[in-house]
Amino acid sequence: MQGVSNRVSPLFLLLLAVAVGGGVLAAVGTPELIDGGSTVLFTTGVVLLVLGGWAVSLCLHEFGHAVVAYRGGDHSVRDKGYLTLDIRRYTDIGLSFVLPVFFLLLGGIPLPGGAVWIDQAALRTRGTRSLVSFAGPATNLVIGAVCTLAVAFVPMPVGLALGLSALALIQVLAFVLNILPIPGLDGFGIIEPYLSLPARRFAARIRPWAPIALFVLIIGVPGVSVAFFDLGQLIFGAVGGNAQYAAYGYQELFFWRR
Repeated sequence: MQGVSNRVSPLFLLLLAVAVGGGVLAAVGTPELIDGGSTVLFTTGVVLLVLGGWAVSLCLHEFGHAVVAYRGGDHSVRDKGYLTLDIRRYTDIGLSFVLPVFFLLLGGIPLPGGAVWIDQAALRTRGTRSLVSFAGPATNLVIGAVCTLAVAFVPMPVGLALGLSALALIQVLAFVLNILPIPGLDGFGIIEPYLSLPARRFAARIRPWAPIALFVLIIGVPGVSVAFFDLGQLIFGAVGGNAQYAAYGYQELFFWRR
């Protein structure tokens, strides 16, 4: 793509290295897992793989928004550094990284990360604005599908397969959460260009609070939480995910609960 910087942020590469290193540890720890011995190496690997992979996907999610916006006419995203995959460029490090990882560890909820600021006026059509919003959750779904396909078709140690399955499920849950048509989430951004002006104004008023209310419902109301995870599991199975592997990987991610 002409004019787009090819420089990838060293911080993104560091996060990628953490995920890869976690995958190596999970693979190396497989014999102890199978033999019923110490699983410290395996558990450490799963934690690093999942958390590192989740951080990498946060960068790719926002990059997805930015690259579609760039192609759609908003070239300001390049000047803002959104195309470098630098997680610090997406709002701030707290919203982009610390808070999503905290919520993931707190309740297994893949909270969306920081946002990219798009010049909506520079985008050529309403369809382009919808695609910009869709690109983020679509990225999560693609990552989840790639992980499940790797587990299904690439020979690998079972420890690595468990970690990748947990990461894949988290990506699918992130897709489900982000695609909901609620102001403040990408799902609403997909339909917003086609809504009336009064509807958009009302959405703007509740935008700061609607996602918070949703997260409180998911975390605090068992029925909502069950429905959310059931829908995620349904889509996870549809893309080829192994539910048993993902459950075991999730168990290792929350090792302190055992």
